[in-house]
Parts: sequence; structure tokens; C-alpha cells
Amino acid sequence: MLSLAVASSALAGDPAADNYNLTSMEAGKDPHASKFKFHIFYNSGQGGAYRNIGYSVYDFDALRPGDGHAYPLKFCPVGVSSPWPGSNQKVKNNAASGENGHYKYTARVYFNSGYKGVYDAMAPYQHIDRFRNVYNENASFAWVA
Repeated sequence: MLSLAVASSALAGDPAADNYNLTSMEAGKDPHASKFKFHIFYNSGQGGAYRNIGYSVYDFDALRPGDGHAYPLKFCPVGVSSPWPGSNQKVKNNAASGENGHYKYTARVYFNSGYKGVYDAMAPYQHIDRFRNVYNENASFAWVA
């Protein structure tokens, strides 16, 4: 499924990709145990709440899984008795760092929806402790070859 995740979803609002990004158990697993290979974090230094992403996301605030509605992508609610910073907050315009766990594809986080504007790129197995171009101003994500 991951190869499909990387190769597909350059299309705006791909319902299958949006559905997997929203509902898959992989989205909330520990980042190092998830099959989803991009990890976005609320705090700098890969800290606070996180979200694992397997497929490109055209707009963090409007994933459309095919049911006629748009849903925001949110950070996982981590830390039951003491929630981690960012738990259950929207990813859009709230992310500070990221990590690419894919062996082949580059991960890009864009300033604007639709994979537009300035971006921060992470080569395979690279992380960024603090986004330079999209720090707390991030709206979409794409895998690129």
C-alpha cells in the first residue's frame, strides 16, 4: 500500500488517499513503528504531538474521503492523563518539524494548499528540527521522486 501512497495522490482531493490519511491506524502509531513514512510534529525537534502521513495531502484543512464532507487533519491525541502539546490540534499552520522515514522519496511540506508556495524538503531518512520556510505556516504535503 505504501508504494501506492507515494506514487498516487498528486490529484487534489484523492478520496482513497484522504480516507487512509484520516482513518488508518498507521496514522497514530509510534512514528518509528508506522508503515506511514512521513511524520509531522507540533513542536520543534520532533516533539509534542505527531501525525503519520502515508499519502500526499492537497490541503491539511480539507481532506475529502469521498463522503461529501471535508475534514481537517489533526495531530494524534497523545498522552491520556497529560496530553502532549498539540494533541488533537489541526496540522494546518501548526507544525514545527518533520521526519521522512522513506528510503526512496523526498517529502515536501508546502506553505500553501495545493502543493504551492515555498516548502521545506526532507530527503530520504532526513528530518528537520525546525522548519525554515513553513514553520507554523504549512498547508499541504507531497511525496516527490
